[in-house]
Amino acid sequence: MSRMPWWLRDLIYLAIAVVVLVGLSYGLAAIPLRGIAYYNRVLVLIGINITLAVSLNIINGHAGQFSLGHAGFMAVGAYFAAYLTYYHFGPMVDKMPAGSSQQWIAQNGLLLVAVLLGGAVAALAGYVVGLPSLRLRGDYLAIVTLGFGEIIRVIILNVEKIGAARGLSGIPAWSNFFWVFFFAGLTVLISMRLVSSSVGRAFLAIREDEIAASSMGVDITRYKVKAFVIGSFLAGVAGGLFAHYSPAYLNPTMFTFIKSFDVIAMVVLGGLGSISGSILAAIILTILPEGLRMVKDFTGGKDPRMVIYSVMLIVLMLTRPQGLLGRRELWEVLRKRKDAPVKDEKDLEEEKASPPIQ
Repeated sequence: MSRMPWWLRDLIYLAIAVVVLVGLSYGLAAIPLRGIAYYNRVLVLIGINITLAVSLNIINGHAGQFSLGHAGFMAVGAYFAAYLTYYHFGPMVDKMPAGSSQQWIAQNGLLLVAVLLGGAVAALAGYVVGLPSLRLRGDYLAIVTLGFGEIIRVIILNVEKIGAARGLSGIPAWSNFFWVFFFAGLTVLISMRLVSSSVGRAFLAIREDEIAASSMGVDITRYKVKAFVIGSFLAGVAGGLFAHYSPAYLNPTMFTFIKSFDVIAMVVLGGLGSISGSILAAIILTILPEGLRMVKDFTGGKDPRMVIYSVMLIVLMLTRPQGLLGRRELWEVLRKRKDAPVKDEKDLEEEKASPPIQ
């Protein structure tokens, strides 16, 4: 019996994920719980941060580069997608009968188009930035990408068509739980398939040793640009989804270098090169600031969340600098622990009695 082709298996997984997400979307909407909108927003932010963290992990973790401009690519995707829906797609949908199936299909279809086009423009920006700058490495590359992120933000501040410094409001709130986690799952699937492909192997070779990879015939600049374009596209998709989620408002202050540092913290905390580590860290670092809100009740209304948040990150990085999972995946860690032999009391006593090897 022949094995199932990988693309057919992925399609089956995707179909199962769509069914599960549709069920969860309707289930969350039907729960008569006070404050459900708040919890739903936190879940959506988790999904967006998973997409951002896994996409940056392709650049920083797999290809071994150090990008500080991920918020800039997110901003490009967010503003371009919002521009399309605000000026073109939104008025088209508003002309259709309210609540009709025609309007629902058009709304979701046009959201998909806007998000993908926003990702494409972000990928183009990644190519434009990456082609000349990825000949650099280390701190120099980080400075260039950081400068790009700030250039994008300053450009947005001066473009009246997309709101300039006052921000862009009135964007159609079409994004929801389903679309956010659909693209988060798709990002994870792309990253996993990429790592196991020949392109992913080239990324890993560049990460380990650029000189050795080059001597083996790997086109260093070409593969670095590929990693940058893929990561930028997915960051632009995350930005488009963020722009269309309630309250559907964009402001340049949302995309400062602090946002890039937040995403980098997720990648480093999870472990550079670990996809499941990035997912786990994105969940933790999205929930943690929200969970620390209760601290305000014990400090007289003051908000020490960021201080506690920073101290916890510093302690964790001092005690485990390789991140939560290092370069391994969660299932590899669990399998290793499961397969480890269980030592009985006799084995432990023999280990204690045996002299150490000099």
